[in-house]
Amino acid sequence: MQHETATLGGGCFWCLEAGFERLRGVETVVSGYAGGALEQPSYRDVCRGDTGHAEVVQVRFDPTVIGYETLLEVFFTLHDPTTRNRQGADVGTQYRSVIFHHGEAQREQAAAMIARLDAAGLWPNPIVTELTPAPTFHPAEPEHQGYFRRHPRQPYCQAVIDPKLAKLRQRHRALLASGVVSRQEV
Repeated sequence: MQHETATLGGGCFWCLEAGFERLRGVETVVSGYAGGALEQPSYRDVCRGDTGHAEVVQVRFDPTVIGYETLLEVFFTLHDPTTRNRQGADVGTQYRSVIFHHGEAQREQAAAMIARLDAAGLWPNPIVTELTPAPTFHPAEPEHQGYFRRHPRQPYCQAVIDPKLAKLRQRHRALLASGVVSRQEV
């Protein structure tokens, strides 16, 4: 089985991780950092906002089950791609909207998706998502992996992640893996 990788940043990595790990065809989702100069960034380093890293997720997926373009559709559902260096109350370059493409095919698909979405006028402002080659990916510390699964009642999870997952269920229910939608999410 041939797997592919997508590296995406759209604000807090906990939000993206919670959404992508619910999809059929997604094998793993790892929260981490990419795009900066520091060789071994930590959460504390990245939160300062001066390393150049973005909080991202690296998604390993089976393209025979879910395509890259479909992952991008979900990505644009889970965050606001029109706010530069910001997602809600999270402000700074570490929260930027960014697609780190792994090869020319991904770059072309992402550029076409951005152009299509901008032309559709789904948002009142233009998309500011960066599109750049994938740099070194640094996995985040263990306490950041599977954060929503482990802390669903934490106030941030309820206030920020729950609404994003509701939007995911509303717009992409057919993509959800069986058994991942709990009773509280229905």
